[in-house]
Amino acid sequence: MTTTRGHTFYQRWRRPLEVTAWLLFVALNATFNSIDSRIDHAGRVAGWEPWVWEWSSALVLLALLPAVIAVERRWPIRFDTWRRHLPLHLLASLPFSLIHVGGMIALRTLAYAMAGAHYDFGAWWFNFGYEYLKDIRTYFLIVGTLVLYRLWWLRQQGEAKLLAAPDEGAPVEPVERPERFLVRKLGKEFLLNASEIEWLQASGNYVNLHVRGRDYPLRATMAGIEERLDPARFVRVHRSHFVNLDYLVEIEPLESGDARLQMRDGAKIPCSRRYRAALRERFGQAD
Repeated sequence: MTTTRGHTFYQRWRRPLEVTAWLLFVALNATFNSIDSRIDHAGRVAGWEPWVWEWSSALVLLALLPAVIAVERRWPIRFDTWRRHLPLHLLASLPFSLIHVGGMIALRTLAYAMAGAHYDFGAWWFNFGYEYLKDIRTYFLIVGTLVLYRLWWLRQQGEAKLLAAPDEGAPVEPVERPERFLVRKLGKEFLLNASEIEWLQASGNYVNLHVRGRDYPLRATMAGIEERLDPARFVRVHRSHFVNLDYLVEIEPLESGDARLQMRDGAKIPCSRRYRAALRERFGQAD
């Protein structure tokens, strides 16, 4: 019970907790680096300069963090993809470093000007090579952290898989339109009835299966999973959403022509105008 409550709490506040963790990590790292740099340069520079150096870098890194997260989601590093995606991340580290260096130079120049001093970065290409060696390590530290975090989260949350056909003999149930999904969670496996899925939502290279307040990510595309769902039960309502009609309570029209769907558990699901008419007909409502 304690584990379930903890998971529910973390799932509810997951995004704010993730943001807080990154902010704390960057702030503590910048603070410690500033103290170290001030000790190393004691007597040679003003006491405020090391703080400007480290915090200008930290602020630009924070601004770049959402972009790195988006790139890692688009080209995730997994056992089956790292050979294809690693070169893309190597290429992405170059603009990451260029923006980081350019941004921190701009902030340092501004800070020095406010203090009545002049900031000199030095020879650009020589110093950029030095900065890039640091930035590529930082880039892959962020990516590595995201990969480890995703593995931990999938283990806590559970990951769904389609049942595969047996090596010998006929399958015990349809493989092309499965009645159940295999879910792995905390090292254990169990079967999830397809009828229990309340809705599905696209999320990067995954489709999240929402069941009783939990999301089980399935490595699939919306187009691919659509062929596997029972059309008598599941209806596409948005480019990134399917709903189970058994859990749909109400269709709320919007002035834009779209609609908002009220699910049995109180969740709100978007419905685009492209799918609204067909949904109303299936749901038994007249226009």
